[in-house]
Amino acid sequence: METIKAELFGQDAKANKVVTFAQNVAVTKTPVLIVGEVGTGKKSLANYIHNLSSRNDQLILNVDCGKEAQDVENEILGYRCDETGRFNKGILERANGGTIILENVDSVSEDFQKRLYQIFQELTDYDINVRIIATTTKNLSKLVGSGRFYRALYTFLSGTQITITSLRERAGDIQYLSQIFLQEICERKGISCATIEEEAMKKLLAHYWTHNVSELRTVVEASLENSNGETISLADLALGDRKVVNTLVDSSDEGIKLMSLKEAEKLLIKKALVHTSENRTQAAKILGVSIRTLRNKINEYRSEGSNFFLNLR
Repeated sequence: METIKAELFGQDAKANKVVTFAQNVAVTKTPVLIVGEVGTGKKSLANYIHNLSSRNDQLILNVDCGKEAQDVENEILGYRCDETGRFNKGILERANGGTIILENVDSVSEDFQKRLYQIFQELTDYDINVRIIATTTKNLSKLVGSGRFYRALYTFLSGTQITITSLRERAGDIQYLSQIFLQEICERKGISCATIEEEAMKKLLAHYWTHNVSELRTVVEASLENSNGETISLADLALGDRKVVNTLVDSSDEGIKLMSLKEAEKLLIKKALVHTSENRTQAAKILGVSIRTLRNKINEYRSEGSNFFLNLR
């Protein structure tokens, strides 16, 4: 079981509030909805809650609801193998007594949302006792308002909601977490802890952390690899104007190398909007285009009938 330390969430007042709330929630049985941008540590917070709960000696399993609809349903409920005829249990059964994490719960297909809610209501009838923690980058209440998310399922999940603030809004945590990650990496490698030079730290503080804490950890580790092992200089930093785009591309499972340039552009715009919870101003900044250009592109994709862009608020 992964051990999550409270200090890994930061020392900013907003981070401390999240940790305190999580500690209070951990002793309850209520479902929890964790909201935050990509890379803010939603899954880590879910694990932290599980570790502090009375279920900490039981399994914690997760399913990414962003996968194909049938795959998500199979992972949650189980399925019978066509070849062997054997029934494979879903995470609801396998994690009985423990916790399940529904990652990217906003991506659950509309057809399955109502059924999933009914299943959650009937768990006790099947002697299944699990703690349900859901995560999302979206504002689910707005999705409910636009008819894109089942209201009853939202009400069930959001009785206790924790919102993790982006790293950009916690500037003090950039330096603090950089040092935490650096020490952690050095200990893992069995080397003396390096330091980050002042100019390099200024660069880190000024960077727009699109992927938040997960991106910071990646940058610190890559920068250490570039350094002499004693100090990380400005020249060692694994930062650059193209880094955000590269990260977006690398995180895609949609085979961007097989796409046309137009399709790749469309995917990047979609990813930027998803990662900023559909905040067009932030998405335009990430992509390095004007808000007008982004708006024109969205209208273009809408005219082509793209479901994602048709449903943008």
